[in-house]
Amino acid sequence: MNRILELLLSLIPLLATAAAVLTLLFFAYWFLLGRRTDLANEHRLYRQIAMFGLTAAGAIAISLALPVSDSTRNQVIALIGVLLSGVIAFSSATIVSNLMAGLVLHVTRPFRTGDFIRVGEYFGRVVGRGLFSTEVQTEHRELVYLSNAHMLSTPVTVVRSSGTIITATLSLGYDVHHTQVKGLLLEAARNVDLEEPFVKIVELGNYAITYSVSGLLTEVKGMLASRSRLFESILDALHTAGVEIVSPSFMNQRRQENDTKILPVMSEDVLQPDSPSSEDMVFDKAEEAEQQEKAEINLKEEISKLQAQAKESEGEAKKQIEVQIEQLREQLVEIVQDEVDTGGDEDDVARQDVPPDKPPAGL
Repeated sequence: MNRILELLLSLIPLLATAAAVLTLLFFAYWFLLGRRTDLANEHRLYRQIAMFGLTAAGAIAISLALPVSDSTRNQVIALIGVLLSGVIAFSSATIVSNLMAGLVLHVTRPFRTGDFIRVGEYFGRVVGRGLFSTEVQTEHRELVYLSNAHMLSTPVTVVRSSGTIITATLSLGYDVHHTQVKGLLLEAARNVDLEEPFVKIVELGNYAITYSVSGLLTEVKGMLASRSRLFESILDALHTAGVEIVSPSFMNQRRQENDTKILPVMSEDVLQPDSPSSEDMVFDKAEEAEQQEKAEINLKEEISKLQAQAKESEGEAKKQIEVQIEQLREQLVEIVQDEVDTGGDEDDVARQDVPPDKPPAGL
């Protein structure tokens, strides 16, 4: 009986420690993740890392409270270390590698939500950057999830938000003088509002000359439509000037006179009005994610400025500023609510509580 009592008494520190650790982990999970179900993957990253650290610390604390000798306790702690090492070793090719790659991408930030990127064969706009993968919406309106390890090991081409170069390449026969072609191509580029256009002769082939015309497009969101308009403008400029877009090797089964030119018939009846921008439909989710992120950042910055002003103000002026701060907070909540209603668990937007006396801290 005495041995049983001694055993129970020796287990009290272990049970108390285990209860304290479990309680702490429960409230930590609720505070970091449980009450914030609207957080996107990117914003959950640091909270998940904190929970992992707390769990590891709790396991060590419980092992220290075991009613065993110091040598046995050290062996238990070593066993925990071996188990963690084994898990990391077996999963390093997938989970851990993606996790570490996600951390690197979050720190370096080579691209942001809404940017156009090209990764291998995939091209599109970034919708969200998660813990293990990055979501990209392609020009076919498809959603592609690329693992962060793949993103880190593959060259990523990012279209600069300040502008990109739009280029069109075509081949024309040697019977057309290159100075005439250069003037027509420059005119076509200016007609679609490309800045600082230029023309280069790419190749002198056996049967044709290869030209390229390029220009700076400052509004990158309309990149796909601008490239299509550039092609149309090139066709109109060359056909209007009587330049055939065929090489000397062009073959036609119909009998033609020697001086007959192959030109399409242009008619006003077949002209179609310009359709709405295709990017609005193709990259709808990426555009929505970018706008939500920008709106959230702008609101947080405005709240920070007003809070700084409130500290320096008194009386009625301070009350007015506090009213403005409360209105901005309500707008911030509405943005997050719209995200949740439209599937915000996948987008790169998250709500953040703003304390009354401190500026909001980015997650």
